Amino acid sequence: MSAWQEFLSSRTPTSTADDAEQAALALPTAEAGDSIMVDLSHYGLLSLEGEDAQTFLQGQVTNDVKLLNGSSHYSGYCSPKGRLLALFLAFAHDGKLWLQFDGGLTAAIAKRLRMYVLRSKVVITEHSAETLVRLGVAGQQAEAALRAQFTSIPETEYAVVSQDGLALIRLPGSLPRYEIIIPAAEAPALWDKLAATLKPATQADWDNREIHAGIPEIVSATQETWVPQMVNLDLLNGINFKKGCYTGQEIVARTHYLGKVKRRTHLAHLPLLAPIAAGSEIVDAAGNVAGQVVRSAANPDGGQDILAELRLESVEAGALSWQGMALQLLPMPYALEK
Repeated sequence: MSAWQEFLSSRTPTSTADDAEQAALALPTAEAGDSIMVDLSHYGLLSLEGEDAQTFLQGQVTNDVKLLNGSSHYSGYCSPKGRLLALFLAFAHDGKLWLQFDGGLTAAIAKRLRMYVLRSKVVITEHSAETLVRLGVAGQQAEAALRAQFTSIPETEYAVVSQDGLALIRLPGSLPRYEIIIPAAEAPALWDKLAATLKPATQADWDNREIHAGIPEIVSATQETWVPQMVNLDLLNGINFKKGCYTGQEIVARTHYLGKVKRRTHLAHLPLLAPIAAGSEIVDAAGNVAGQVVRSAANPDGGQDILAELRLESVEAGALSWQGMALQLLPMPYALEK
């Protein structure tokens, strides 16, 4: 157990857990209106550095790496067939390029990227909470809590502020959300200071807020399932159609230029207690597969909120369900046309 995990366990009042994951389970579920702070160690984190790092990454991902100057963005990493292998939150900080994504993919994605480095002068490093801690803060009190601790915070969505070895990122969505990347030795003191204003919460609480911001994710069960547009990556400005070639670019561009996208990811609700596995099938009234679950997390008021990739014609027809349970479609936080 890392020093950070030990610290988190010590700050979970009712927990006798011996690891951070078990300690998180002892936290009470955050209410819908709570301003929260969450340990984001479940995400994988890679850094790329070296004189060829920007050129190398530019040829791998869907977005324009050259735009990562004081800002962040989402970006897809595709197979040669244009299917997503990972979905990154990318940003520049401390002279390096950083990629954050589902932690279960970290080793495989790092290995795949290194395969293509060849003679390029690029060093790819995996980071854990032993060296860098990531904290998510969200809610109406989030901005005030951060202003009390930092001289400057990002004012607009996707903006990045770097200072004194740490980074702050303003995440998209109508609810104020931020991420802090901080050296592990400094994280406990910051956690205790933020706890005066913000409620410690679980990964599920964070995931629910991500879902309501319309942010998809790719996990091992859904790798190579979707073209980026199917999970709305273009609507999140996660695809740059002018940047030039990258792996899978031909398929992604063809989807964009040759006609209307026929599948999109939607926000929905199901009256369930347990999360739904990513990749689970959604069916229409005739029992035909209409799409799949992208991600799922508990709603503070009960049930599961999900992002589901669905055929648009099936959405128009209605009567969608998961294992016989009717899907309640909800408004997305952004328009599904662009």
